[in-house]
Amino acid sequence: MECRTGCGACCIAPSISSKIPGLPGGKPPGVPCPQLTPDFRCALFGMKERPNCCSGLKASEEMCGQTRAEALDGLTRLEVMTRP
Repeated sequence: MECRTGCGACCIAPSISSKIPGLPGGKPPGVPCPQLTPDFRCALFGMKERPNCCSGLKASEEMCGQTRAEALDGLTRLEVMTRP
């Protein structure tokens, strides 16, 4: 599955503990990554500065659902269920 154009849910819903340019301590859940562009694309896509947790993430039906809203809901639920 390819990423849905105009989604960006995986750059908003989950927390990221890795260092991100613009957020050296990572980001909390529900906060858009500072590298998320206005059209919901990653400004670091294909660059070495992109965190491994992002570059290793692969779109899937289970994670992304059928719509951006489903992706945001599903990823938010996963974030809550896996919180330490």
